[in-house]
Amino acid sequence: MKSPSDIDMDCGRAWEAMPWALQSGASPTHDEWLSQHLTQCDACRAEFAQQRRLQLAVSLPPDIVLDVNAGLRRLLARVDAPDTQDVPFRSRPASWLTRALVAAVLVQAIGIGVLGAKLWVEGGHPAYRTLSQNATPAPAGAIHVVPDDSMKLAEWNALLHALQLQVVGDPNDVGAYTVVPRGTASTTKDILQKLRGTRGIRLAEPVAITQ
Repeated sequence: MKSPSDIDMDCGRAWEAMPWALQSGASPTHDEWLSQHLTQCDACRAEFAQQRRLQLAVSLPPDIVLDVNAGLRRLLARVDAPDTQDVPFRSRPASWLTRALVAAVLVQAIGIGVLGAKLWVEGGHPAYRTLSQNATPAPAGAIHVVPDDSMKLAEWNALLHALQLQVVGDPNDVGAYTVVPRGTASTTKDILQKLRGTRGIRLAEPVAITQ
């Protein structure tokens, strides 16, 4: 039995002898050796058959018209044809992954929609205002109040309840809340005096009404 290296050497020798054998230029000894090798080697036998076909094509009479376009079309069809064994294996994971991604996006969209609706209901419906529009005018008797940072929320709520004040505006750039009296028991002047005398209130000023 021959080793792989010996077989490779025989195949190389056979490929070198093929052109000579096709052109009837090989000696009887080489021709006999090549024939014996081709009976034992499938790869060399296929190559020899391919070279024989090429020889026949080259030796065709010049009056025979060859359809080059037809041959090119057959070659391109073979190149573009998908592998029937690989297509089902590749398409199934891709289809499953696509469906999973679509499902994840739909779940996220539904969750965002539900959260947005909940925040809309709980937070009320604030009026939409563009930057080009003037700010909503403050109601009569409105006061700007700036609580100290150390003031606790419970103390702030207790102060609003004691003075019967209602917050109608979120803190502005300097931290001032806009409050208005809920009743008519006290005047704005009295409320300002009480706010200014309360510990934890840094500023209390009436809101200037602009026309």
